[in-house]
Amino acid sequence: MNLINNKRKLMISGGLGIGLCVLPFLIKMMAGNQYPLLIMCIILIYIIAVSGLDILFGYSGQISLGHAAFFTLGAYTSGLLNIYFNIPLIITIPAGALFATAIGALLAYPASKLKFHFLSLATVAFGEITYYFLYRSPGGFTFDFKGINVVGIGFLGENYLKWYFFLLVIVVLVLLGKTSLVNSRVGRAFIAIRENTHAADGMGINVRKNKIIAFAVSAFLTGLAGALYVHMIKYISPETSMQKQSVLFLTMMLFGGTASIMGTILGVVSIEVLLECIRPLQEYQMLFYGILLLVVIVALPGGVNSGIRDILESFQRKKMARNKAAAGRKDGDA
Repeated sequence: MNLINNKRKLMISGGLGIGLCVLPFLIKMMAGNQYPLLIMCIILIYIIAVSGLDILFGYSGQISLGHAAFFTLGAYTSGLLNIYFNIPLIITIPAGALFATAIGALLAYPASKLKFHFLSLATVAFGEITYYFLYRSPGGFTFDFKGINVVGIGFLGENYLKWYFFLLVIVVLVLLGKTSLVNSRVGRAFIAIRENTHAADGMGINVRKNKIIAFAVSAFLTGLAGALYVHMIKYISPETSMQKQSVLFLTMMLFGGTASIMGTILGVVSIEVLLECIRPLQEYQMLFYGILLLVVIVALPGGVNSGIRDILESFQRKKMARNKAAAGRKDGDA
């Protein structure tokens, strides 16, 4: 039975991999331009960012309403290093992610003592501080409200087909790393802390240390996403660190489902596609986020992924019941 399940998973993974490789060529051929490929690249970048938020909220139970600040810090660090020092992008992109990690760990040290709404308010304040610092920096080294223009990655340029495959490889590595982390001893500690902090502490888990690790890993992934984003779009402004972007990340995570690889993917893809559909009504995006959050809270508390899983399990139970009833009728006829 396990062999059959493993073969089935391998076939599904192979089919999915082939589909992901063929899809951009089909879309480019049908659309006749690169814009749909750009949206697919943004989806891949957001999957990295939301995966970071999911580690923090979905697995360790720490809420963040200012997570876009790490996205922006990663982007600005990578961009400014390239602008001022002409450092190769292969160095500045990891540097942006590491800087966001360091800031996340520093924020987590005092914030790890906070709970619920106090923690959420602290992250909101952090997002606002980041915005105003970038908007009016000392000496204007961040180019203030004008934002920064940077060069793209040389071998990718503005070819979004190349960007797609480059980002797809990074996303696969990130998701594999995330899976390894949540299945490790550290990941189990995150889940224990999420379920019951006092019980986790009683079992010998260093709660504060693991909360800081969760914050740091989350900031690293979100900062990495920001560093990739700025070199693909070639521009970023302080407005990206505002709460609207943080709410977008949170909406994507909750809509897809927390503590789940598939939930993150479903959430990002669904919301980004819906946003493209309502782009003419851009001024109503915050209203749209609010409606989606209400839908999730009331109708799909576990997110779309959990809802799909519940439906499949319901079908499976009904099928088993029908098979059992059919077997009972055959026994009776015999």
